[in-house]
Amino acid sequence: MEIEAIGRVRTCFGEKFAVPRQPGLCPSAWGRLEFHDAYRSPEAVRGLEGFSHVWLVFGFHLTADRAWSPTVRPPRLGGNERVGVFASRSTFRPNGLGLSLVKLEGIDAEGPVLHLGGVDLVDGTPIYDVKPYLPYAESLPDAVGGFAPEAPDRMPVETGDHLADWCERDQRVVVEALSLDPRPAAGREEPDREFGAMLCGRNVRFRFEDGVCRITGVS
Repeated sequence: MEIEAIGRVRTCFGEKFAVPRQPGLCPSAWGRLEFHDAYRSPEAVRGLEGFSHVWLVFGFHLTADRAWSPTVRPPRLGGNERVGVFASRSTFRPNGLGLSLVKLEGIDAEGPVLHLGGVDLVDGTPIYDVKPYLPYAESLPDAVGGFAPEAPDRMPVETGDHLADWCERDQRVVVEALSLDPRPAAGREEPDREFGAMLCGRNVRFRFEDGVCRITGVS
């Protein structure tokens, strides 16, 4: 079977670094799905406005040129322990496909364009399908989460005055994303290192000191 992208998402995450590792962990994260010409039909989304959330089938386009691996090292295990790729959500999969559950915040009939919240996708990610979320079938409160049974811990974020001219939602995006500590496992051993991430169209620089993420500058 051959598949082609139906569109791409434009999101607040300008690069892979600092993108939340799961949807919904950064509730304020925003995005919009813009359909390609062949699928740009209001009829194709008729009735979708009645749903609060949608599944996005997407492609890991930034790692598409890398081979898949039968075992991977999930960040939740400290980046040291290996598990099978099918026991993870790693990008290095045989077909490079991902699945993300996001909030449907609105639909612009002109286009159409889907406005999304809680996204965990880097800007420009190709989308291969959209499916409505069905709570009665897909909400499983008794499900077991294996080696990731609970949401990750968060740390305090000190913004200073660096985000003073940002809109409120974009400020929340930065705080929510950085509170998840996006550093790779190796980077956590370098306490004096300054990091940078493209968030909401700007380069946000930050350090981690004494269990706190401190924003040091924005450009």
